[in-house]
Amino acid sequence: MSSTVPESEPAGAGLRAATSDGVRTIWFDRPDRRNAMSLEMFRDYYAALVAADADPEVRAVVVTGSGDWFCSGADPEALAALLDERNRDLLAGEFGYPPHLPLTLGTPIVAAMNGGAAGLGLVHALYADVRFMAAEARLSTSFSRLGLVAEYGSAWLLPRLIGVGAALDLLLSGRKVDAVEAFRIGLVQRVLPRDEVLAEAQAYAVALAEHCSPASMAVIRRQVWSGSETGAAEAATDAIRLMVESLAGADFGEALLSRAQGRAPRFAPRGGA
Repeated sequence: MSSTVPESEPAGAGLRAATSDGVRTIWFDRPDRRNAMSLEMFRDYYAALVAADADPEVRAVVVTGSGDWFCSGADPEALAALLDERNRDLLAGEFGYPPHLPLTLGTPIVAAMNGGAAGLGLVHALYADVRFMAAEARLSTSFSRLGLVAEYGSAWLLPRLIGVGAALDLLLSGRKVDAVEAFRIGLVQRVLPRDEVLAEAQAYAVALAEHCSPASMAVIRRQVWSGSETGAAEAATDAIRLMVESLAGADFGEALLSRAQGRAPRFAPRGGA
């Protein structure tokens, strides 16, 4: 497989998408607005993730931004509209997806943070499994500087990713974090020049699609995120049960056979034969 991605097509409000080599790349595509997110764009992004997760040809997702920003957060016009009490019901009643939707999916998500991310934009990156960041980019939670709370599960995510102290620092201060600090505290896993971020993230995702069992990756994601809410003994016991199931599964046999034959494994899609 290669990491070449075909020409993208519209994928909803303010979105583009393309699929190649088992990887679906989704762009936040409002560069003139720093990829700021309206409620419609947020909803369509989650719909795009659901569609990718349901597609047996898609084995990994890459999320990135058009232009110089990953996502600057909620659209200022959308925020201003929330001053009207009638519009606040949209957040709870008409969104259509749980805010933690990415954690419920089986397909791994890689964030290619080509530029800055703030507020809701940073939250979208936090819900990815692995984060690649442009050396020129800056990140910020922003919420406290807008008189808001830690939104969309970020107060649950950040301590689990970088520890309680570092999470409180970023959430309470809303200060900007550069790529050097983001890497040092474990907020991102790769730092690259801006023009290399997307290609490297896609190559990583292609490697997942080519070499890793979709069923295994789905279970591993569930183990990691559900393990955050269970004790060590319960997690270990559950891992034994899952390990026994995987040893009896077709993917394990295919992995051993492909190694013996010196070829790439041909894993079935999740739920496939």
